[in-house]
Parts: sequence; C-alpha cells; structure tokens
Amino acid sequence: MARLIRTARSALRLSSSCSCKTLINGIQRHPNPSLQVQKAISTSLFQNRPYASETLPKSPMEANILRILRNEEEYQSEYAPPEQPPTKFNSFTVQDRPGELWMTMRGKFGDTEDIKIEVTMFDGYETVPKTGDDSSGEDVRLHLSMIVDISRGDGSNDLEFLCSAWPDRLEVQKVYVLDRYRMPAKPYMGPDFRSLKRTIQKRFIEYLEARGVDDELSVFLHQYMANKDRIELIKWLGKVKSFLEK
Repeated sequence: MARLIRTARSALRLSSSCSCKTLINGIQRHPNPSLQVQKAISTSLFQNRPYASETLPKSPMEANILRILRNEEEYQSEYAPPEQPPTKFNSFTVQDRPGELWMTMRGKFGDTEDIKIEVTMFDGYETVPKTGDDSSGEDVRLHLSMIVDISRGDGSNDLEFLCSAWPDRLEVQKVYVLDRYRMPAKPYMGPDFRSLKRTIQKRFIEYLEARGVDDELSVFLHQYMANKDRIELIKWLGKVKSFLEK
C-alpha cells in the first residue's frame, strides 16, 4: 500500500510533464489501485482537459467592428457629451423614459385641469431653402410628434391635440374629443385642423398657449430630444460593444 501511495504522489508531482497515457500505464501495474491513486489520475485528466468555454480570439471582422465602436463611443462622449436631462420646463415636470423613443411632461392649469404631453424623438423632417449669405441648396428641419391631453377629472370628455413640433414653431394637426370610458368602436374624430376656419384655429392656438403649449415649448423639445438622441446612441454603442467583447 505504501508503494501505491508513493506512486500516486510521484504521478501528481509529474502531472505537468506526463501524459495521461503514462499515468494509466503506471496504474495498470497494480490490480487494485487505492482511492488516492484514482484521485491522482482523475485530477490529472481534469487539469489537462481542454474546454470549449475558454475565450477564443476575435476574428479580424469582430476586432475591426470593436475598434470602430470604441472609437465612435469615445468620439460621441468627448466631442459632444450629453447633458443631464432637465426635470422641469416652466410649469411642467419632465419625465425622461430611458431606452424609449418617448418623453413625458405633466402640468396643471388652474385647479381642475391636468395636462399630459407625450413627445416622440425625431420622427421626420422637411427640406427648406437655405437662408443667409449662402442661400444655395437646402436645409433640413427635423420634426417631432406631440400628443397633448387635457382632462378635468370630473368624468367629462377630454381634449386631445395631435401636434407637430418644428425647431421654431408648434403646429396643431388634429383636435379630438375623447370619452375614455365609453369610446365607440369607430368614432368620428373630427376634421383636419387646417380645414377649420381661421378664427376657430386661432382660438384653439390661444387655448393651448394659455396652458404653456406654444412655440417656446417646441424650441425646448428640440433641444431636449437632440440631447436624448446622443444619450441613447452612446448607450446603444456600449451595449453592442459589450455583446461583441464577450
């Protein structure tokens, strides 16, 4: 038995330089190997076994993509780093929705009206002639979509405005009267806002302006969404980079 134990100890000391075959041949000379000898063989086999889970070198394509992603993430973070999103604008509270295409604003008018505004990130554009000294060519004006809900919480109908926010102005596209509890299957949602008489359009615009939904809000929203666009881009670059690095 002592001889078997000495054999096992020798096998362990030499495991880094011995092959599995040598260990097996050595133990075959003993018809009844002890438990310690069996453990020695098992340990040696276990330590020399290759694993598929070991990190594999990146392919040239993956390495190139990672390099481009790292450079772009660094550029976006240093050249035009995003600011912390504001939480208030005038009388409205601002709620960012990280990882989403939307942001939400909430406010009140008087003691009875609740105002909720939901705004998309940039979802369109229009081309306009360039102005100034270099008036040749065209400029691009980005577009945001807005939904403005005004409710009184007394069981009466709500007013909903579908608006377009341009960099310097706000436009109303639709005005809906909503009964959120008894909505018919196919309700008549009203005419196109631009088809209404000018006097009616003007009164609705004044109605919104009195509640802080105006051209100044539109300017703020474009600044906010430009900043959010950078935040979401940097997060996206980081997530893709992290996936490829694993």
